[in-house]
Amino acid sequence: MKLTKIETNIKRKLYLHKSDNVSFSHKNNNLENNIVSVNPDIYFQDLIGFGGAFTESTCYSLNTVNKTLYNKILDEYFSKDGLNYNLCRLPIGSSDFSLNSYSYSYKKDLSDFSIKRDMKYIIPTIKEAQKRNTDIEFLASPWSPPSFMKSTNNLYNGGKLLKQYYETWANYLVKYIENYLSNNIKIKYITIQNEPNASQLWESCTYTAEEEANLLKNYLVPIFRKNKIDMKFLIWDHNKDDILNRTIDTLVTNGALDYASGIAFHWYTGSHFENLREIKKLFPNKLLIHTEGCTGYSNFKASDELFNAEMYASEIIGDLNNETNGFIDWNMVLEYNGGPNHKHNYCNSPIMINKKHDNYIKTPSFYYIGHFSKYIKPGAKRIHFSTFSDNIQITSFKNLDNSVIIILLNKNNFNIEYNLCYKNYTFHDNLDSHAIVTFIISE
Repeated sequence: MKLTKIETNIKRKLYLHKSDNVSFSHKNNNLENNIVSVNPDIYFQDLIGFGGAFTESTCYSLNTVNKTLYNKILDEYFSKDGLNYNLCRLPIGSSDFSLNSYSYSYKKDLSDFSIKRDMKYIIPTIKEAQKRNTDIEFLASPWSPPSFMKSTNNLYNGGKLLKQYYETWANYLVKYIENYLSNNIKIKYITIQNEPNASQLWESCTYTAEEEANLLKNYLVPIFRKNKIDMKFLIWDHNKDDILNRTIDTLVTNGALDYASGIAFHWYTGSHFENLREIKKLFPNKLLIHTEGCTGYSNFKASDELFNAEMYASEIIGDLNNETNGFIDWNMVLEYNGGPNHKHNYCNSPIMINKKHDNYIKTPSFYYIGHFSKYIKPGAKRIHFSTFSDNIQITSFKNLDNSVIIILLNKNNFNIEYNLCYKNYTFHDNLDSHAIVTFIISE
């Protein structure tokens, strides 16, 4: 039984530090205290993977550094020695994290439809990422239909997709999927609308549950099927505080149960893990995917970076322990000021380009995300655990190669002694304050 320990401990300057000189001992049957135990034979949901978003801002920022750094950053995210990202989000058209606003068509018959804009930064960056990981799966989300399709006649401040353009909008999305596929980028999932309950200063569009269900079952699914495109549609794609009510309303009240493959969500209004748990009870066959989360919000303080990293880890653990199948971060790379963002809605990213554009910084969040994405592989199943104290946050998975991954997080200002128990073995250790560890068990 081989045990490997990987630790990130900022105060000790350890970053994904690997220790092979740890080992199990045979379990003392009288051991009862401070136990963290894992049972590899009780299974829960499958994992699709981890990743980030190929926003135009991310792809542009990558292109502001020299080619050596460009390649190095992509290795950091997509290589087997990096974060091993395999599930990535694509904005359909512009978002706030674009250089400016744009759509793929400005004509009602879509005769001018073109993804030429994405060919400059986004698609070349995706292709470079695919060289490092050929198994990346893609999820795409629209921020707004073209202006001419909307009640506000502009991309911003919410507005509605006009009923007479539901079919045109569905055909627009078909063209987007087909154009990306022609560039060897196969999109497997689409969320119907990014944040459909918010009228933002940037690209946005609002839908009620009834409108979302109508668009999904009467336009998107039939038109995609007509074009022989097998697509998994995800509803909501907004915060977790109202995810349960909205899911019930969309899937049951408005009859979209057989049309949606799952529910997408963000973290911006808090954890609300209980809502995820209830959704899984009510809709056990639906996917749950975290599609966006970030920190910073235009206010950068070095003292906040550990807090931000722990927020990532705590959120990932809570989501995974409540049946989430995939976790997608927001921007992978931004410039030092948290942009570019054409609406000045700046934020952090795990990697940020420095002010001179001659190097980059990996924030603590990068390493904390890595404790999950590097070791829990696609297809892994979550397995049962129990812990003696809520002061230790934990999740555990079994990979397809039968290796077991256990992640422990201590957000407290004190150290915690514990005994890790697995089958007939135990490992005694001390989890430092504000540290995260990943254990790999292989037989």
